Amino acid sequence: MKNNRIGLALALAAGLLVASCGPDKKETADTTSTPETPKVAAPSFNADSAYAFTARQVAFGPRVPNTKAHVATGDWLVKQFKSYGLTVKEQPFEVMAFDGKMLRSRNIIAQFAPTAARRIAVFAHWDTRPFADKDKEKKNAPLDGASDGASGVAIVLEMARVLSQQAAAQQPGVGVDFILFDSEDYGYDSSTQSDLKDQLSAQGKDSWCLGSQYWSKNLVPAGYKPSYGILLDMVGAKNAKFSREETSRQYARDVVDKVWNTGAQLGYSDFFLFQDSPGIDDDHVYTNQAGVRTIDIIDHLPVGDDYFPAYHHTTQDNMSVIDKRTLKAVGQTVLQTIYNE
Repeated sequence: MKNNRIGLALALAAGLLVASCGPDKKETADTTSTPETPKVAAPSFNADSAYAFTARQVAFGPRVPNTKAHVATGDWLVKQFKSYGLTVKEQPFEVMAFDGKMLRSRNIIAQFAPTAARRIAVFAHWDTRPFADKDKEKKNAPLDGASDGASGVAIVLEMARVLSQQAAAQQPGVGVDFILFDSEDYGYDSSTQSDLKDQLSAQGKDSWCLGSQYWSKNLVPAGYKPSYGILLDMVGAKNAKFSREETSRQYARDVVDKVWNTGAQLGYSDFFLFQDSPGIDDDHVYTNQAGVRTIDIIDHLPVGDDYFPAYHHTTQDNMSVIDKRTLKAVGQTVLQTIYNE
């Protein structure tokens, strides 16, 4: 997701959108908030396990659509969810990328407590960008996507594993749907790819978030209406900072407050900053369009002119940037938020 622009298909007229793989611009507003006391203590989120899940994905190689590594990773993800007893559905689709290439893709939906009436969605993307277009030396190299992709999926897997181990009396009062989008990061960045042509733009289409765009028009489960959704994107790097992104505030401010207050109550306010940031073109744009009120937890530089950390869309996005403390902060905060329901 890449370009700065005013407004978007969701009538975000007040929002300056930055692409989740892209540029700069910033608004900040430091405010205070009172942390809420957890209603029910959530089970412990295991950062070692989440780290191992991150490394396992990276070990497959870049998860670029139309590659063997991509297929193998998808099969492994489905197998992992099923091993935890979750109800798994695959949503295969083929979609054109900005360069005209047809991408064989699949979204993966795994449901915990599928019969529960009230539900929470946790989203992430499982593919990797096919080119390190921000890299000064290896611009055309594919990415490991350790933070940008694998970390969010790793947190999802660990949450699914933890929930599956809880006795009935210790389970949350809501069902949880883990939805992994494909072909999210195969988009056109005008700041780094000006020598290429964006064929989707000529059709009035966004080249980013292709999996969530498809899902938003073809909901799985059919008629899906959870209470809200939480998107995890770039949530594993050392010294990660999560500001309150504008689109999240516009569509689900109460959910933003729930998550950030929970993070502060758990002692993670050095990650979850009570600071506002501009909107970004990420998967939550399309889940909101589908009627699922969704917030985005995404690594964002809180000061300076750059929106994203130095590893973003470079070959530096490998296991060397992953930090267990960040994985723990995000995983435990989201797990506790769900238990607070």
